[in-house]
Amino acid sequence: MAVFQAALVNEIEKLYKKKKALVAVLLSLAVIVIGQLAIVGVRSGFGLRGAGSVEFPMLVLSVVVNTVLPLFTALVTIDSFSGEYSQNSMRITLTRPVSRFKIFTAKITAIVLFILAMLLLLLIFSMVVGFMFNTNSATWDSLGRTVFSYLVSLLPMAVLALGIVLLANLFKSGISVFFISILAFIVFKVLGVLFSQYSSLFMTTQLDWYNLFLVNSFPLGKIMRQFMIMLGSGIMLFTAGFYLFDKKEF
Repeated sequence: MAVFQAALVNEIEKLYKKKKALVAVLLSLAVIVIGQLAIVGVRSGFGLRGAGSVEFPMLVLSVVVNTVLPLFTALVTIDSFSGEYSQNSMRITLTRPVSRFKIFTAKITAIVLFILAMLLLLLIFSMVVGFMFNTNSATWDSLGRTVFSYLVSLLPMAVLALGIVLLANLFKSGISVFFISILAFIVFKVLGVLFSQYSSLFMTTQLDWYNLFLVNSFPLGKIMRQFMIMLGSGIMLFTAGFYLFDKKEF
């Protein structure tokens, strides 16, 4: 465990020093500011009630989990694997007294922590902005649902990251992995619309599974079904990704 912790700290430091993480934070905050300004403008200009309190964080989440967060998750994941392959820095990492499995797991854990940190930052800042403009609609129940929606969004984003990890170990070029990831994201979105009866099987549709926790009648069956699908997908992607990572020659 001590060796794994050292590898994890090393991977977190690598992510912390990269500019992509900072850009992701700044762009996410820009989404919050622009979103609230747009809502205020609509409310002031057209007499409509803008979203505030805990309603605004849900609007932010619905936008970010389908645009900004997947994009920067892909960039960070590709940089963590393909970037080190191209720079030959992976060889230096593997010379340390730590197994490939622990290095692979540490990289995945660091990426998941990055996603969690992004979600928590978005939650905090969007709630602060929401409460600044409207506090009347806030209740403890809605507040709890909002926090829980942000937390459960970690699972589908982690599965998405594992899918990109698999691609990063299949293809050498980080640019190829990035464009294939974007193409796959678009294709899954289209397939989710065309074959709506099977949409729960696609990663892109799973990004919106937090909506199941917002309905009044709690759909436990659907939630468990989605959870098992994502868990199974995550296990398969992790296993396939590690198999390719373990067989790679550096």
